[in-house]
Amino acid sequence: MRHAIRGTIRAVLAAATVLAAGSLSAQDWSTTTDTHRFMEVRNGIWLTQTTAQVFNSNSLVIVNDEDVVVVDSHVTPARARALIAAIPAITDKPVTALINSHFHWDHAHGNQEFADIPIIGHEYTRMKMATAPLEEPTYVSGVSGNARTLERLAEQIEAAEDDEERGELEAYRSMFAAHAADFDEIDPLPPDVTMNEKMTLFRGGREIRIIFVGRAHTGGDIVVHFPQDRLVFTGDMLFGRPSFLGDGYVDEWPETLENLKALDFDLVVPGHGPPLADLSAIEKSQAYYRALWERTAEKHAAGVPAEEVSGTLDLSDTAFPESQPSEVAVRRMYSRMENPD
Repeated sequence: MRHAIRGTIRAVLAAATVLAAGSLSAQDWSTTTDTHRFMEVRNGIWLTQTTAQVFNSNSLVIVNDEDVVVVDSHVTPARARALIAAIPAITDKPVTALINSHFHWDHAHGNQEFADIPIIGHEYTRMKMATAPLEEPTYVSGVSGNARTLERLAEQIEAAEDDEERGELEAYRSMFAAHAADFDEIDPLPPDVTMNEKMTLFRGGREIRIIFVGRAHTGGDIVVHFPQDRLVFTGDMLFGRPSFLGDGYVDEWPETLENLKALDFDLVVPGHGPPLADLSAIEKSQAYYRALWERTAEKHAAGVPAEEVSGTLDLSDTAFPESQPSEVAVRRMYSRMENPD
């Protein structure tokens, strides 16, 4: 029992670290504060991640000639405040705008801490955040997940067989309980500057293009393109593995990625994890989503219930054969098949 519990807590800590930092090692980071890691990916464009071992998104901190633009505000107001407080570690220039890559809570529920500057997002993102964002299934699932994690940790603390093991568990549970309590403070703030297809910011010598290339992870994903630096921030449209599909448009995703390929870039900063210099990730993702949609459609046509699909799809000819869709993902795809728009 002791070894099993110790293995569990180590797995929890390792998983949280992967979510926070991807596969980046300590030497990859240019600057680290008590709360954040900063890596300058190109010419004043900084990939920024929390040091906390909790689920959170990447932010992009763009240091221009006279100001700073931030992309994505983190998971809670508390994390957003920590981000704002950490930015002076790399620059003393003022933050003058925030961009939301999409509406999901891990990317946009720190918005309220940026209330005194323009918040830019797609029209769809504003609609989702201005209606009932705390009733969105993705957010409800996140809050429920927090509660389940705390319950599981309490059980493991009760079952711990030595003081060292119990101390590790109690320290992690204390940190995670504080993180979960931070959700009580969330008062979602939608973008107050919206776009539908394209918007461009000019900041000194830098051009920042905010572009909608199609529906993918949500109905309002945008990418942030830096043509001079040949870099693109993709949010959760693209990273090194399949994305969450519960709000996705799997049938349209490959074409959206094809539109992304039309931009001029050779480096991707995703919404989670490390930068991607190997652009074959795009074709691998396209092939995966095509196969996933086609093989899920076969199950749908055969009348297989959504809850019985996961684990049954043959995805062995894709780059992600182990990435079986969750029941939530299958239900979303079934809904798209029955109610196309």
